[in-house]
Amino acid sequence: MAEVRIERITLDDVPRVVTAHIDAFPGFFLTTLGPGFLRAFYRAFTDEPTAISLKASSPEHPLLGFVVGTVEPDGFFKRLLKRRWWEFGTHAAMASLKNPAYTSRLLRAVAYRGGPDRPEGFALLSSIAVLPAAQGKGVGKALVSEWKRLAVENGSPGYYLTTDAVGNDPVNHFYQSLGLKLTSSYTTKEGRVMNLYSQKLSQ
Repeated sequence: MAEVRIERITLDDVPRVVTAHIDAFPGFFLTTLGPGFLRAFYRAFTDEPTAISLKASSPEHPLLGFVVGTVEPDGFFKRLLKRRWWEFGTHAAMASLKNPAYTSRLLRAVAYRGGPDRPEGFALLSSIAVLPAAQGKGVGKALVSEWKRLAVENGSPGYYLTTDAVGNDPVNHFYQSLGLKLTSSYTTKEGRVMNLYSQKLSQ
């Protein structure tokens, strides 16, 4: 593979990020809400000072993968709901027509900050995906490495993330290979068992 560049995600990149999300997470709740919701969600990571949003690209491929998160989970998601309530409200209304339970679940998804035992003051790595053709070539590790560097630069003592505990061995092994430690496991209201990983970062 040609040289991989790690750069900030811009608004122009959002449509590709949405497509990559849909391909990486088929059947996941946020994916079922459609491209419109995902565009609003990922746009928020491009204009928020506490967000760290990165893409991997090469001369042949404008997007090989992406990673997004924030060094201030509580403040980020509060501002997200305050600034984009009309967009998410529209998607909540459309989703509730399909299933009334979607409304409360959508609000929980948008306000997501990690599991109940998340480390206080740590940055949140919210979402990461690598295109199938680029997997196994170090793209994911390069994205996380630069993301961690910027988290430290922004004063974070560590970071955390969550992922499915069941039927998700390759992803769990990937996070463990990065030095993340399993902090806890918990079950969501929908019965989904999640693993919470965290890692301290050198300042």
